[in-house]
Amino acid sequence: MEWTDEAIILGTKRHGETSVLLEVMTREHGRVFGLVKGGRSRRMQPVLQLGNSLTLTWRARLENHLGQLGIELTTSRAASLMATPMGTYGIQFIADLTRLLPERMPHPYIFQALSVIVDAFEEGDVAGELMIRYELAMLSELGFGLDLDRCAATGQETDLIYVSPKSGRAVCREAGQPYHDRLLPLPAFLHGKAQSNRLSFDELTDGFTLTSHFLERHVYRPLDRHEPDLRKNFIEAVRKDLSLDE
Repeated sequence: MEWTDEAIILGTKRHGETSVLLEVMTREHGRVFGLVKGGRSRRMQPVLQLGNSLTLTWRARLENHLGQLGIELTTSRAASLMATPMGTYGIQFIADLTRLLPERMPHPYIFQALSVIVDAFEEGDVAGELMIRYELAMLSELGFGLDLDRCAATGQETDLIYVSPKSGRAVCREAGQPYHDRLLPLPAFLHGKAQSNRLSFDELTDGFTLTSHFLERHVYRPLDRHEPDLRKNFIEAVRKDLSLDE
């Protein structure tokens, strides 16, 4: 069997004396592992770095075998990602998050979102917003998507400022006011328009609080895991980046 696809590197592991076990997210084949012979050579090491984009050819005798990979570098971004804490923690966390997906199942929307965010770790407000949206997309792909388009109580599509921590559905101001201390805030940038062209850290914090609640409830707790420190470190890097602009 053989196929060719676009891919973004999620991680590598040594395999034997000279080879590398490569983990990638592909556009059409999902999250895939494969063997790169000679992957530990000086020529290949700069190519097989987290966040780089490849054209990848997978070959194996049977579909369920560990395939051998032929690779061609298309975008090298590892150096720029590792140049700042925001990029370093961000790309490692997003790789960790993407590993929640089962192997060899296509998730084209996630691949497209990943393709955008890996080039967006230069400005804290942009990186923070895209990470929140990526977490929401992951929740949806895992079967726990939130409904932020209309009020769970009234059905209206305006003045939505809360989210139910149980149902994951939006709640409008009037319906939620009596229970506001039990509801999660819904940031304006996730429904409607942001308050300004650049998001504040407070707005991003509300977004991260929202996704954290549902990731913990539906993903990490059932797996007997905790929110990774990489996520906390990324959020702190975003905070520091935004504080420099004040």
